[in-house]
Amino acid sequence: MISAQKVPLFDLVMCLSSTMDLIDPALVNHHKRVAYIASNIGSQMGLSIDQQNDLLIAGALHDIGALSLTDKLAALQFDFKNPQEHAEIGYQLLHNFEPFAKIAVLVRYHHVDWNEGTGTDFKGGRVPIGSSILHLADRVAILIKDGQEILSQVKSIRDQVEEQSNKMFMPQIVKTFVELSDKEYFWFDAVSQNIGETLRKRAGLGATQLDMKSLLDLSSLFRRIIDFRSRFTATHSSGVAATAEALARLMGFSERECLMIKVAGYLHDLGKLAVPAEILEKPAQLAEDEMFVMKRHTFLSYRTLECISELNIINDWGSLHHERLDGSGYPFHIKGSDIPMGSRIMAVADVFTALSEDRPYRKAMNHDRVLLILQEMSANQALDSDVVTMLKLHFDDINSIRMAAQATSIEEYRRFLQAQN
Repeated sequence: MISAQKVPLFDLVMCLSSTMDLIDPALVNHHKRVAYIASNIGSQMGLSIDQQNDLLIAGALHDIGALSLTDKLAALQFDFKNPQEHAEIGYQLLHNFEPFAKIAVLVRYHHVDWNEGTGTDFKGGRVPIGSSILHLADRVAILIKDGQEILSQVKSIRDQVEEQSNKMFMPQIVKTFVELSDKEYFWFDAVSQNIGETLRKRAGLGATQLDMKSLLDLSSLFRRIIDFRSRFTATHSSGVAATAEALARLMGFSERECLMIKVAGYLHDLGKLAVPAEILEKPAQLAEDEMFVMKRHTFLSYRTLECISELNIINDWGSLHHERLDGSGYPFHIKGSDIPMGSRIMAVADVFTALSEDRPYRKAMNHDRVLLILQEMSANQALDSDVVTMLKLHFDDINSIRMAAQATSIEEYRRFLQAQN
């Protein structure tokens, strides 16, 4: 029996933020910079600690709705078209997780221009000051040029921001930013490679711990962010999680361990946030270099989550789902008894779910074909034979559980798409 553990909210937010920034070198630390700049402006303006923390989280997740690499790179332009689209998607992804309800609103309006005061309202909604702070912080972050001495850039950045006072930005926030910009530490911290630790010290989130229910809810949010980038993956993690949970229960896992493996199922493809949607949706077999990019996702999942010691077991179960008993898997080529049972269950759940759903390059396979492939992989020492046998014995029940979970997810996905229109 695995004992109860609580997971720091701040660490999980930073994990998600870091993973989003891995999709392209131009994005490295972008979200953290926005979080740092926004929370500093909030502090300088005398906002409460809670408001500063909301700015920090919103900054760390502000472009979560930019689902493709094209979207993310477009958002790095100081003035770009249709900025509200990804802001609205971000809101739709975040607002159903109760602890993020307030920051979802900040994200929703973080590209609304001040426009001489008319930007206090947008499409019938009141734009909070936090969104206006986030707007300026985001634009300042994209003006920073890596590879150039930061203090040599300050005047140019300040001039461009001041030029947009009362146009793009609220004058009060511009004034606060100008005051901050005179302080060298502000810029040194903003471009530091240790910006994550700087944010940790600023955040009042260190004591915020997630119990298993909250962790399950947050991992389900991660699942939507990971999967909703493509209609072909929109229900994948929910299917894997439901299948893994059902198999784990049949294999004698405790109730708590079954919840843990469900969380692992939701998070197992976390590293795919660093895979361009253009690759995920390619309607043909991937080229070799594209496959190399795809293979990174399990490694990135593992490295991203390993810094949270409370998630070590969940990380192993989820991130090692492409390891194979004969050592032919990836990325670590672990084999035999060195692969944890939770990881073996996840591997079977992942293959079973993938074979049972439509993909860009093929239709879902039928019952007989799915079982044939699973049994062949078991016979070849790729998948655990006991887990495959258990799935075969309870195929109809497990398949019904998978289908029900994915039906719920597809309805979520439909509502998600409708909310953008």
